[in-house]
Amino acid sequence: MKAGSSRITTHVLDAVLGKPAAGIAVSLEKREGSSWVNVGQSTADADGRCRGLVAEAEPGIYRLTFDIGSYFERFERKSIYPEVVITFRCKDGEHYHLPLLLSDNSYTTYRGS
Repeated sequence: MKAGSSRITTHVLDAVLGKPAAGIAVSLEKREGSSWVNVGQSTADADGRCRGLVAEAEPGIYRLTFDIGSYFERFERKSIYPEVVITFRCKDGEHYHLPLLLSDNSYTTYRGS
């Protein structure tokens, strides 16, 4: 990894079922001025992890967008949330692991390790 760059990772867990939320599409964007630029996309694997969103992230403001509406529709579950967006600041050389815990009408995120 290049000096000054960071790793950004995530995974998604379905708290109602108590298992990974496979198949959720996730995009990673970086704020450039007043716009957002796509820097990576992934789909949660069988373990709920999104591997390879970005190899090296420069310092800045980022956002992860999770398409949870499609996930709930696939299982004929209802949710008021079509997507979850996590916006965060990335500093030099740190690892940012941002898990998402889902239930049908609520979610939680935190900075993991």
